[in-house]
Amino acid sequence: MNRKPVALHTNLLKEFVTDSQINHYQDHVSKLHTAMHERMAEGSDFLGWLDNPLEDHSEMLKAIQNVTDEIKKNADVLIVIGVGGSYLGARAVQEALAPYFGPKSEGVEVIYAGQNMSGAYLKQLLSYIKGKEIYVNVISKSGTTTEPAIAFRLIRDYMEARYGDESSERIIVTTDLKKGALRELADEKGYRSFVIADDIGGRYSVLTPVGLLPLCAAGCNISELINGAKRAAFDLQSETISDNPAYEYAVIRNILYSKGYTMELLASFEPSLKNFHEWWKQLFGESEGKGKKGIFPAAVSYSTDLHSIGQYIQDGHRFLFETILHFDQVEDDIEIPFMEDDRDGLNYLVDKTVNEINCLSKEGTAIAHVDGGVPVVKLNVHVLDEYHIGYLIYFFMKSCAMSAYLLGVNPFDQPGVEAYKNNMFALLNKPGYENQHKTLKERMDELEENKEEVASE
Repeated sequence: MNRKPVALHTNLLKEFVTDSQINHYQDHVSKLHTAMHERMAEGSDFLGWLDNPLEDHSEMLKAIQNVTDEIKKNADVLIVIGVGGSYLGARAVQEALAPYFGPKSEGVEVIYAGQNMSGAYLKQLLSYIKGKEIYVNVISKSGTTTEPAIAFRLIRDYMEARYGDESSERIIVTTDLKKGALRELADEKGYRSFVIADDIGGRYSVLTPVGLLPLCAAGCNISELINGAKRAAFDLQSETISDNPAYEYAVIRNILYSKGYTMELLASFEPSLKNFHEWWKQLFGESEGKGKKGIFPAAVSYSTDLHSIGQYIQDGHRFLFETILHFDQVEDDIEIPFMEDDRDGLNYLVDKTVNEINCLSKEGTAIAHVDGGVPVVKLNVHVLDEYHIGYLIYFFMKSCAMSAYLLGVNPFDQPGVEAYKNNMFALLNKPGYENQHKTLKERMDELEENKEEVASE
């Protein structure tokens, strides 16, 4: 395959970013590239994803396929329990490739839990699975993250009550090799397990068993997903910006950020990519948003959102830029039929398919937004399938790491995530948080008093 699966187009950026500005970053990029690949960069303990697609995964893929065959034979539903990177990647790829209506694939139905703390969601999930045969895949490095731990406690209780000792065969864990509450439980109960590598963090884990087992069960071709990522790992090895579109994208983002463009919109024209947007938002938001720095990642689905916030994008405050993601080929398409009365005035389109119109809509939207003062980057992906999604995932992971390093932050930690957890644990009076509980309650009471005073004025 000579054509690059993902092409970066910067022809609409010329009034916002110059070639000389991009080239100015070359020395910095070269140093960071070397530090990354020699495992000398900050957070290097979590750079395992860099070479992961190049490794021999035949045994792992075989093991995943064997478990998947068993699930398909014995179950109607696989419940995947996880939060953040433990579910976003799998769900993103699954829904990007699934048909919009009817049976989703040749696999089992894959549904997700543990990504929220909605009592209604969990109660209705337990009601929905009654009468269906169930397997469970719980994904957590520690086993104590609140949202998935609550969901697993409820679903484990259901599985043990329904299946008894057989539940141990129907619960599969993806967790740490040696440590953590979930590893201890798996060893005690005899659950089969897949390993979350120590050197790959959650938001970079979709190309590991974290994402591959749910995707295989859903009917996706995980070998092609890995092959696409492998091609990307080969293609994106150069330290030279002009030869490495992932680095060029990272540099462009930082140049725009330095000019006051602090929000990036990922825009796509296929509704099935909605959860791919969510994976991308976590990847960039959690990797860059620290030290009071970072581009805020947001997403829009066109043409739907052109009729809701399109006005703001076109003519609002100029602090955002746009990355338009477009797949040149999708599996299905349909032609515009001829109508004798032509009441809607669309007969001029009868020689076109809807996807062709969608593509022209992309071009027209991009030009309009540039004319309105929005910098636009275009990413064209050849085909919407596993191979090209795998390539795109690796492209974004490598560009994200470089972009964060250019910003001066560690791409692989998330210190800000702990703040809400500590407050939640204190309010729940979790053992060990008693002092914080008292302080936080006093603060809440003070805020409540202030609210009452304002209301009475």
